[in-house]
Amino acid sequence: MTVKLDTRSVESASATEIYISAVPAEIASAQSQAEEIFSGISDILRSPSPSERRGSKKAHIFQERVFAAQSAMETLSRARSQAYSGLDDGVAPSFLVAKEGLLGPVAGVQVHAISSNIQPEVVKLDGIPCGRILRTSDRDPALRESCTYLTLSNISAPQSPQAKFTPAKAGEQAQAMMEKAESALKQFGADFLSVPRTWMWLKDILSWYDEFNHVRTEFFTEHRLIGEGTRQSMPASTGIGLGPADGSYCAMDLTAVLEPHNSIQFLQAVGKQQCALDYGSAFSRASRAVTPAGQTVFVSGTASIDADGATTHIGDASGQIATTIENVRAVLADMNCKDEDVVQMVAYCKTTEVEKIFNASKGPLNWPWVTAICDICRPDLLFEIEATAMPR
Repeated sequence: MTVKLDTRSVESASATEIYISAVPAEIASAQSQAEEIFSGISDILRSPSPSERRGSKKAHIFQERVFAAQSAMETLSRARSQAYSGLDDGVAPSFLVAKEGLLGPVAGVQVHAISSNIQPEVVKLDGIPCGRILRTSDRDPALRESCTYLTLSNISAPQSPQAKFTPAKAGEQAQAMMEKAESALKQFGADFLSVPRTWMWLKDILSWYDEFNHVRTEFFTEHRLIGEGTRQSMPASTGIGLGPADGSYCAMDLTAVLEPHNSIQFLQAVGKQQCALDYGSAFSRASRAVTPAGQTVFVSGTASIDADGATTHIGDASGQIATTIENVRAVLADMNCKDEDVVQMVAYCKTTEVEKIFNASKGPLNWPWVTAICDICRPDLLFEIEATAMPR
């Protein structure tokens, strides 16, 4: 096998959440890696789970991301189409452009799927499928509590291919992206207060991250997520230097919990990390939300940053990697999560040299790693991790 498939699942009375991470295991052609990845994911999704054998639950893709160099995107898209017959509901995954890694241009694929008696409905914006919504009932028979769960993928604003990059133009697109996501949420009577987690995919991040932060902060202030009299309901988030494959300056994925109402816990300072808003980044360090199979903890993109917001171990990849892992584990511990509760994980490495050091130093942690090569949000940061966990 030229690829490794890691599957983590958590089951409740009404749904099973399935997380699949598929990554190259050895150097091979992009074609063979793509075919193995998507045929493997397809086999997992089509295989009956124990609950399905007891009843009639079916697995459906809820959110999906593809990490690869631009040169491999067409190959991956074609292999996905061939493998997903009957599984593809028309919602495209987020195709995210990374630099080529040690094992070639394909970095990996992440899938979050849900097995339930109720099938997710496709969400459209301007007639284009862009997400899914799932409404479950009796999530906990003792509480008779329902859950309405929404994901949006690859939300971006149109851009002219001839447009010359400037931070201001990128900022305008970020503003349009935020407004577009808000419009999609409003279809279901929701807004960003219902969002525990966002992912911000930012092309050429180092050239306009300050502008992006300004746009996001102003948007969240205007929409009463932050500011005087609010409870600082900023989503946990990742802002990373992976651009959308269509060439846009930015795109967004998000997760929203529409029911139970007001069930999201936002943590500004957790583990060894202080509030990111103190140094101009409007996101929570972590969040916890009710999801169809239980509770999900979302750990924001985390790096080697001290309590004052300063980068530590500058120029020392080993030091940054060790500190980042320590910071993430501290957040997980504060959220009552164990290492085995981690269901999804991405390690962002600035270069393949950092990837080599990471591969040699990540130790016995049995996390479902996907590793992508890209710029981090500061020139002196070499490494970043994000995580999703479901405490059993």
